[in-house]
Amino acid sequence: MKVLILHQHFKTPAGGGAIRSYYLAKALVHSGMEVVVITAHGHSYKKENVAGIEVHYLKVPYHNSFGFFRRSLSFIRFVLKSVKKAGEFKSARLCYAISVPLTVGLAARWIKKRYNIPYVFEVGDLWPDAPVQMGVVKGPFLKKLLYDLEHNTYQGAQSIVALSPAIRSAIEKKAPGKRIDLVPNMADTEFFHKATRDPRMEEKYQVKGKFVVSYIGAIGLANGLDYLIACAKASLHAGLPIHFIICGDGALKGHVAKEAKRLGLENLTLTGFTHRDGVNEIMNVTDAALISYLPVPILETGSPNKFFDALAAGKLVVVNFGGWIKKEIEENECGIHVDPRQPGDLIKKLEPFMSNRPLLERYQAHARSLAERKYSRKSLSVRFAHIITTAIPG
Repeated sequence: MKVLILHQHFKTPAGGGAIRSYYLAKALVHSGMEVVVITAHGHSYKKENVAGIEVHYLKVPYHNSFGFFRRSLSFIRFVLKSVKKAGEFKSARLCYAISVPLTVGLAARWIKKRYNIPYVFEVGDLWPDAPVQMGVVKGPFLKKLLYDLEHNTYQGAQSIVALSPAIRSAIEKKAPGKRIDLVPNMADTEFFHKATRDPRMEEKYQVKGKFVVSYIGAIGLANGLDYLIACAKASLHAGLPIHFIICGDGALKGHVAKEAKRLGLENLTLTGFTHRDGVNEIMNVTDAALISYLPVPILETGSPNKFFDALAAGKLVVVNFGGWIKKEIEENECGIHVDPRQPGDLIKKLEPFMSNRPLLERYQAHARSLAERKYSRKSLSVRFAHIITTAIPG
């Protein structure tokens, strides 16, 4: 039984980055399905077998630093090339289309129409609500075009997979009566572990005797990392032993580096993008993992990988936004919410954990427990495979 997966940003553990789709594909392979992935990269076309997954890399360059026009062009090119490539797999029983971008939904609809392959649509972020609320998409014509695309994509899907309870609730209002399954991002409890600090890592990152707050993820407009810069500045002026680590890449990486240098933030390290082993090194010396977004309501609905990695690694979770994640960490006593408009609030709320090691360790243990109990990759993979099996017609 063949299943086609469309994901423009498919990653593998070797390359680093978000690898949810890799694990979803592996779950289907493990359940006995033949899995074909159509994805993209910036080089010439290539085909390879990755852990039993047949992966086709189309030449469609994309980078987080791209502006609106270049991103849009990349999305459209992937739609056209992926639909054409899908014609080689007409025997597929189902197409699993992963957004973002939302335009993947257009590809899935064309594949359904041309090759009679039904699709299940995965929603990781609410588009076009997110760019509209952030002011990136402004014109009424473009807004209508994108909202029509969203509506038609939902209506044409066999079913929908939502990555968070908030996303599921939003789609229930937009597509009443449509089957919607919840499969959040996964905590890789087999790769990440709650571990004692390694002196070699403390030396590498120069954090011996420091309380380490790490941010691991995209450095883009939506992440609002000027907040972290302000927190580092406030902490430095207060003379507190807090060290901040930013690990990632994105359109605003240069801006963050420039601001840190301008302000003389010796308590902030910007490492750049790294593979999973590098992330694990940073997690080893991390006390608290920060997840940051601009104060835009729609951004509270997402399901960021860094949240689940932090849980799996057993770290205190710090968020500067509301929504379902805030509720989750507060109910499970594994994290804290800080005011995104008041950098001093982060320092104030971290002080009890800095002065009371047992309190910190209790919250960290709760984080790991939540990962194992509710978000483990193993259990969610089984759930996902069952959803796909159920969605296949006949």
